[in-house]
Amino acid sequence: MTNSPDASARTIRGKAAIVGSGLSAVGRVPGRSPLALAADAALKALADAGVDRQSIDGVVACAAFASPFHRFSVAVSEYLGIRPTFSNTLQVSGATAATMFNVAAAAIAGGLADNVLVLGGDSLLTGLTPDLALRSMSESRDQQYEMPFGIPVANTFAMTAHRHMKEFGTTAEQFARVAVLHREHARRTPGAQMTAPLTVEDVLASGWVTTPYHKLDCSLISDGGAAFVLTSAQRARDLPVAKPVYILGGGECYTHEHIFLMPSLTTTGAVTSSANAYAMAGYGAADMDVAGVYDCFTGTVIMMLEDLGFCRKGEGGAFVDAGEITYGGSIPCNTHGGLLSFGHSGMPGSLFHFHEVVRQLQGRCDERQVEGAALGLVHSLGAGFATNATTILGTEATL
Repeated sequence: MTNSPDASARTIRGKAAIVGSGLSAVGRVPGRSPLALAADAALKALADAGVDRQSIDGVVACAAFASPFHRFSVAVSEYLGIRPTFSNTLQVSGATAATMFNVAAAAIAGGLADNVLVLGGDSLLTGLTPDLALRSMSESRDQQYEMPFGIPVANTFAMTAHRHMKEFGTTAEQFARVAVLHREHARRTPGAQMTAPLTVEDVLASGWVTTPYHKLDCSLISDGGAAFVLTSAQRARDLPVAKPVYILGGGECYTHEHIFLMPSLTTTGAVTSSANAYAMAGYGAADMDVAGVYDCFTGTVIMMLEDLGFCRKGEGGAFVDAGEITYGGSIPCNTHGGLLSFGHSGMPGSLFHFHEVVRQLQGRCDERQVEGAALGLVHSLGAGFATNATTILGTEATL
């Protein structure tokens, strides 16, 4: 082909910045719809950015299981009284959070919007019965080849964990250690859903969900929303924001729809999505100061630590045992407690990872602050590792 654009123009590196972030209450929040939770977070993000809602001309949202609105981005715009000229509701399962930032940054870089609101909210805990919450996540599985054989979402992730144990000797105790470390992080985090002390023995005694996962190896079911205001890097410098956080790189990878067609049960599309994000950002795994890693199950974290390049394949369990994902380790991970202890409201769940990493890079995490944090990674995934998306974030000093 001729007249192909210069590669330097095909990047979102440093072209958009996060200038405001907000969280609704998280955990059990009765009487609040997904729309109300998302709007609450949005108003907090706008206040944090010092931006009037009427200046928002772009909205990117994720779908909500407990909401009747298929066009959630349009519904929340109406709710907030804004009329964007760019709007998208995305759904690639748990990977949706990172894709929203990639899309929002691309929209700003491409001139489709000036100020974009990225948000999500859901009420899985109080807006749905436990059966409906499970069904909402399971009925997206294929009705012909998977559901007849009893394969809800937990079982797909359990398959990968079993295989990892067989190939690399990963242990149930190492899985449990992930939950324990995340709980310790949550104990430092105001508003976390679960803060009671937790031991490896507690996890192993918590009863089976689907082998090899016990109840406390599994993420929470929660209500909650999160929102962010994004604008161009140039406009960010004119706003009264103490420290804008810049989007330095993004990458995605979609490897399969059906778990039985997953190319490998122990190596995922995160290898590709993170490699592309690192390349765009100009940094590597060893440069990251803090990370938000999707933790729907404890074994998921171990596999992602490997695929994101923080340790070698098969060494994730030992990496966790060595304390490398907590304070003093090489990559403090999910310092808010993650989906395992802070909260997990479905597709908005990984937005909580973004909120934490953004606040870490801004130096706003008080007693859980990672000293000197300037570069961060957030990785979102879903659908039995079918969808993977990675975003690299940084401060002014990292541009």
